Amino acid sequence: MLDQSELTFRDISARKMTYAISDSYSPGFDLLMGVNDSLEFLKTVPSGSVKLIVSSPPYNIGKVYEERVKLDQYLDYQEKIARECTRILSDDGSIAWEVGNYVYNKEIFPLDFFFYRIFKESNGLKMRNRIIWRIEHGLHASLRFSGRYETISWYTKTDEYTFNLDPVRIPQKYPGKTHYKPGEKYGKPSGNPLGKNPGDVWDILLEDWEEEIWNIPNVKANHPEKTEHPAQYPIELVQRLILALTNEDDTVLDPFGGVGTSALAALLLNRKAVSVEKERKYIDVTMERVMAMANGTLRIRKLGTKVYVPTGKEKVSKVPESWLNNYK
Repeated sequence: MLDQSELTFRDISARKMTYAISDSYSPGFDLLMGVNDSLEFLKTVPSGSVKLIVSSPPYNIGKVYEERVKLDQYLDYQEKIARECTRILSDDGSIAWEVGNYVYNKEIFPLDFFFYRIFKESNGLKMRNRIIWRIEHGLHASLRFSGRYETISWYTKTDEYTFNLDPVRIPQKYPGKTHYKPGEKYGKPSGNPLGKNPGDVWDILLEDWEEEIWNIPNVKANHPEKTEHPAQYPIELVQRLILALTNEDDTVLDPFGGVGTSALAALLLNRKAVSVEKERKYIDVTMERVMAMANGTLRIRKLGTKVYVPTGKEKVSKVPESWLNNYK
């Protein structure tokens, strides 16, 4: 054990949270931050003890925190990670794996395809959804269409898994719609008063989950959650998964914790969190964010915030005059 302590939240709840920093698993904490190689740490976690494993593993594209290796070497390591994740997952638990593409010699390799074989064929998990996270901003490609989405693959260990529909229901598109066939229900509202099932195609921030597309802004320079980490995903992306796939006091683990986004999402929703990260500087950033959360100063983009739509009056949304002059 490297460090352990307790925090008191400065809000109306005044709830207390215990945390620890360790190079191996240790039970009994609201937040456990593992400082170690992910595989080595996972080996110390008890079997069947985690309700949700949610992560965005390194894509092997040469980010500052990863050493690029050949694709088969990368997948060999990830297969070992997946084997341990399957072992520590509870029978009613889920894995949500968010990935993009591996790029080599100007060709893309969709990583979710390779991970499907790992989780399904090698570990026997069952895929429940393949969700598209649409990203409206990013790098511009010149030799192919610019990539503007990543995928979240949701797997379960058994057919008896936790799925909470009510917390993620959305407003009915036509709440006044009624049963039209003659009978006992004729003329009565046909929808659920709590909202409709979002289906398997989602566009959350437009309040229309009839598509399996989640339109949640990625964390770029002007995002309120931005830290020094080069590949950070937003808290609200994880919150939706946690609400649907876990209950309060369940344990959520991220084997590639980065700056603690999954852990923060879990703690904000009264779940226990385990975040594994080998880079100590990112552990320090995580602790800064946890302290800010306890103090009520953590900057986050709130769950369900709509994507900003330019009015056309902003300078950056107007066509430059030079363009107009050149293409008359």
